Amino acid sequence: MDNEQPTTSANAAQAQNQTKDQDHNNMLDSPMRGPTLSTSTSSFEALAHAHDPNLSKLATKMFQKTEDYISHELNAPLEDYKLLEEMNRATIGKYKDMRQIAENLNVGTSELCGKFQQLAPLMQQIDEISDTVDKLEAAAYKLDAYSIALENRVKCVLQRKSHAGH
Repeated sequence: MDNEQPTTSANAAQAQNQTKDQDHNNMLDSPMRGPTLSTSTSSFEALAHAHDPNLSKLATKMFQKTEDYISHELNAPLEDYKLLEEMNRATIGKYKDMRQIAENLNVGTSELCGKFQQLAPLMQQIDEISDTVDKLEAAAYKLDAYSIALENRVKCVLQRKSHAGH
């Protein structure tokens, strides 16, 4: 009998250890995901079987809403950066267009400057001709006035002769 009692105690200790191992393994099994590989679980998962199903649903919904919120909070700056990138691309396009316009204006201005330099001597000649024409016009007015005065004298002399001859 002495032999049986230690065996029974050993069996009882072994059975108690097996029950502890099963309890420990049951705690490692997540009610949401099944068995887990790590020994650390959230308090929600470890005690999920102790709560009522409505509380579990509400907690799951809360975690999903929190995930959605955090996801949107993290995506907002990303969307801002995408918008900035699009704006930068549009700005680059506008600056390329403005550069092309400026280059075209520069070419046009250079061409106009060259044409003006070609026309400068001709415009100088036109100015000189205009001055000469003004001088000729003034001389013509003087000549016209002189010829009118001369004509009046001739008429006077002729009238005197015709009065003297009568």
